[in-house]
Amino acid sequence: MIERAIESVLFRSRWILAPFYVGLVVAMLVLLFKFGAELLHFIEGAISASESDIILGVLALVDLTLTCNLVVIVIFSGYENFVSKIDPAGHPDWPEWMTRVDFTGLKQKLLASIVAISAIQLLKAFMNLDKGGMSENTLMWLVIIHVVFVGSSLLLAWSDKLSSDKH
Repeated sequence: MIERAIESVLFRSRWILAPFYVGLVVAMLVLLFKFGAELLHFIEGAISASESDIILGVLALVDLTLTCNLVVIVIFSGYENFVSKIDPAGHPDWPEWMTRVDFTGLKQKLLASIVAISAIQLLKAFMNLDKGGMSENTLMWLVIIHVVFVGSSLLLAWSDKLSSDKH
């Protein structure tokens, strides 16, 4: 009887995660606000901006979009994997991937998004190099960090493949 009570409490404790996912939805609203501010700033300066300024503005918008995509992946996959299944039956435009991403797929999607975000940050830094806004030392560290992310992604994918081959 005590064992069942403990198991019941442990099983129900997964719902503690739900407010975290709601908090991530609020974080997406903050990202939306920042996206709107960046878009407004981008539009205001478009006429007098150089080609590299336009590219940097677009990269900033893409960066925010990828970050928001990453949050969506975490919300849906995490909720489905750790809290409760979501019934997509009442939603005709429900993306298929949302009900099929397991924890391994979630890790791979997260790392792929982080690598893409890191690449965009690196490209933005490289494009700002001639403006004096970034030192070569800082750029070197950004490259090192990006390479670490890429290497980590490859190692994770390789270890997941090895693990799945054994099963």
